[in-house]
Amino acid sequence: MASLPALAAPAQAVKRVALVIGNNDYKNVPKLQKAVNDARTMGDTLKQLGFSVMVAENQTRQAFSQTLLAFDAAVDPGDTAFFFYAGHGFEIAGQNFLLPTDVPAASEGQEELVRDASVLADRIIERLQNKKVRTAILVFDACRNNPFERSGTRAVAGGGGLAPMTQLPEGVFSVFSAGPRQTALDRLSNNDDNPNSVFTRTFAKELLQPGENLVQVAQHTRRLVSEMAETVSHKQIPVYFDQMVDDVFLNGIAKAEPAAAKPAEPPQKVAALPPVSVPRTAPSNDSVNAPIAMFSRHNGGWTVVFSIPDPTLGISWRIGNSGEFRETGFLDTLDPRTRKRMPNPSIELAADAPAATIELRYVDTSGELQGPFPIKFDPEAALIHDQRKILDMTATSWLSFREFNGLLVYYTHLMSYRCAIREARVGIDTAVPDKVLKMPPCDPRDPSEIPRDALPYLKLAPSTQFVSVELTYRDGSVSEIKSFRR
Repeated sequence: MASLPALAAPAQAVKRVALVIGNNDYKNVPKLQKAVNDARTMGDTLKQLGFSVMVAENQTRQAFSQTLLAFDAAVDPGDTAFFFYAGHGFEIAGQNFLLPTDVPAASEGQEELVRDASVLADRIIERLQNKKVRTAILVFDACRNNPFERSGTRAVAGGGGLAPMTQLPEGVFSVFSAGPRQTALDRLSNNDDNPNSVFTRTFAKELLQPGENLVQVAQHTRRLVSEMAETVSHKQIPVYFDQMVDDVFLNGIAKAEPAAAKPAEPPQKVAALPPVSVPRTAPSNDSVNAPIAMFSRHNGGWTVVFSIPDPTLGISWRIGNSGEFRETGFLDTLDPRTRKRMPNPSIELAADAPAATIELRYVDTSGELQGPFPIKFDPEAALIHDQRKILDMTATSWLSFREFNGLLVYYTHLMSYRCAIREARVGIDTAVPDKVLKMPPCDPRDPSEIPRDALPYLKLAPSTQFVSVELTYRDGSVSEIKSFRR
């Protein structure tokens, strides 16, 4: 394992730290050809983006643990942490495991053997949370065939690909090189002499595109990889899961911003993370370090969760620019940064709350009052955004099959989040969705309620094998086509 000297430097207020791992030389499961090259390429790319990079190759279980400990020691609160893994990955009961090179061969009924010998991907997220990084980016080029399959034997239960990470904590962005039940291509043909996998060669180039945020990088990578895979009649559509609180740019700020608004630093230092402290005497909507809010709709109304970059001793708010500020109160837990009770970061609004500006103030650790900061609340836009994010995170639940006086396919889940959908189309035993699903109009007063006269299912022929589905969202964007088998 090699690391940059910068990792040994004194901790800075905000820095970028990356760990990239590539495993080729497996002892008991099939070896891989390009994982180490993929890690090296990603390491070089991230260095160009201002990261201090640790590169680890062919990690045994013990070496993997030691490498993660070194990664833990390298990151500090407020940092951007980037984790990249290329190698075998395996899903067991909805959990993703990264396989070290000494993972033992396993057969049917030996799932625990794989669990104990591997690294749980969710645990890496937990460790970064414990280090209080502001932004955690995890990339897995590990969706290959079941490495435990052997001719003449029954393989350990699980999948060759990885399970979707649909319940990510705030501040985490993850990318998978292929979707559920898909395999990732190392090469396009026997004549493809590129040293990197199809995903990594594309993703690394997109990361270096100036002025693209992480979502744009992931979207462009998904489109390009999918198009390349289609040239060899293979389906590989990378997926991403976004729980970011910031609009993260790794190589410069948004292209649309005027040059005068850019800091005078080199592009790779115009970063994903804001400075720890900036003057707040005149806060504004575009202040890079101002608090932000996440709105979620439920049966009782709205929950608004504020994200404040600095430790706080108290939070208060009001609607509009007049009237008294109300305290949010405190949680029954201590903030380890202040050793005091943690202020409640959330408030509730009525279901029929109109569009308004929420003004937010907070008391910093020195006892000074910061703000007020204006936060716009647009209930229609917030509802669409909230439901769209839920649909993206729960894509495996869009359709479900039932046997009841014949074969039925239910789309109750789509109907529950229909406010974000302009049109839903399905295809019966075809990968081309050609039928429009009927759904009732969105009711902003109770958006998830399904009217009694609505029919949330289709009757299918008993011989039906699969149903494809494609969503057109309210903003005009279109989902990837997903297939659901009986």
